[in-house]
Amino acid sequence: MYAIRSDLSTAAWRKSSYSNPQGGECVEIADHIPGTVLVRDSKHPHGPALALPATAWAAFVTALNR
Repeated sequence: MYAIRSDLSTAAWRKSSYSNPQGGECVEIADHIPGTVLVRDSKHPHGPALALPATAWAAFVTALNR
């Protein structure tokens, strides 16, 4: 995992269907980069994003669904 500080304005970000509809504390992801999932705080869209290997993200989501 590492922080991405480059321009991500063209990334296709999406929120979880479990996110607060008022746009509160949400995590957004962009998974258009092969092998990588970007994760950011929706309250800070111009802040840094985390880049995770897609396999690590899949394991994280699987663990949450247990």
